[in-house]
Amino acid sequence: MNSSFGSLHDSGPSGGFLLNIDWVTVLIYLALCTIGFLNIYSVEFTESREVFFDMSTNYSKQLLWIGISLLLGIIILIIDARFFTTLAYGIYLATFLVLLITLGFGKEVAGSKSWIQIGSFSLQSSEFAKFATALALAKLLNTYQVNMQKTQDMLLGFLLILLPVGLVLLQNDTGSAIVFLGLTLVLFREGLHPAFLLIPVASVILFLSVLVFGKIAVLGFLIAIVVIILNAMVKKATLKAYMLVFALLFLSGGVVYGVDYAFHSILQQHQRERIEVLLGQKIDMKGAGYNVHQSLIAIGSGGISGKGFLEGTQTKFQFVPEQHTDFIFCTVGEEHGFFGSAAVVLLFMVLLLRIIYRSEKQKHKLVRAYGYGVVSILLVHFMVNIGMTIGLLPVIGIPLPFISYGGSSLLGFTLLLFLYLKLDASFKYDFL
Repeated sequence: MNSSFGSLHDSGPSGGFLLNIDWVTVLIYLALCTIGFLNIYSVEFTESREVFFDMSTNYSKQLLWIGISLLLGIIILIIDARFFTTLAYGIYLATFLVLLITLGFGKEVAGSKSWIQIGSFSLQSSEFAKFATALALAKLLNTYQVNMQKTQDMLLGFLLILLPVGLVLLQNDTGSAIVFLGLTLVLFREGLHPAFLLIPVASVILFLSVLVFGKIAVLGFLIAIVVIILNAMVKKATLKAYMLVFALLFLSGGVVYGVDYAFHSILQQHQRERIEVLLGQKIDMKGAGYNVHQSLIAIGSGGISGKGFLEGTQTKFQFVPEQHTDFIFCTVGEEHGFFGSAAVVLLFMVLLLRIIYRSEKQKHKLVRAYGYGVVSILLVHFMVNIGMTIGLLPVIGIPLPFISYGGSSLLGFTLLLFLYLKLDASFKYDFL
């Protein structure tokens, strides 16, 4: 095993260590948390409220969670980095057991049995399993023997990801399961063949195509493509190439004929309705399409510069359900317009690109792989949340990192990001 732990040049908060911390990332984190708090405050603002800090309000609770998260971040920076790297598999196993406990004894919220009740607080266990899975995957990829070109190692990497995915799906939390699957991007960075990325992408395209055009049309298109390919390779193709083409046609045909079963027997009613609304096959402004319709009205009404802080009518009159959590971005769009929305998107893009840049400069695979794990998780949350808010993706129900209301998500994202900052600062890197 290549642990590389001996290369830690500073594991505590000394002057040298503090200089190595990526303070730009810290500032972006603080900016996003502040933006989140201000927009949550705007959602609940009433002129008649006399007390600012009131624990019956979501913005007061979020302010408390921000304070707790900052304390958690400081603790992570103080703890020796080798604590996390050495116990990576143990942390993964512990969160896996918590997911099991949640499945058996958890509290059901909005149809998902993914919450653990602790006193008056509820914590979503999958939010903490994300960082643990990213860390365990990074440690696995840091070993000398692991090579994503080898079938056994590839399967082991997928297994680390799919185990929590299975439990989260059993909890009926599809959104979190999709986030875990995003960690497969780490495997591609570390050598997994790109063909494995094309398979799920092609399957999704086929799935949606069948829903829009029907099985016969899609099969006819596939056969036509195969005929064109066979005609082009008739003089120089090998038997293996022919077998590959027909195998792909057979698999594609299987996906096409499996769409009806998957759509009607696996997906739940509300999931089917959201997909139908997204594809324009169903107009349901009072049901499945209500949230997105109201969200688009709110964002569109903001125009270029927005209506101003605390001036959003869609926000003030609570037209958009879950506006302080999953649909917080429409508050940004309504009150701060295109400029405010673009600023939030730009902050996320700078954050993700900076983590990628610094991860690529790392000499140690563990830190690089974990950095890409952080990027994968944040990217999926960012793209899916904003995508569903503006009607480009079906409503899944995952928060916008650091901005949406929620103690579990904020603690989970803080843990994820600050552990990256700790590892990044503790391991030597080369910026040449």
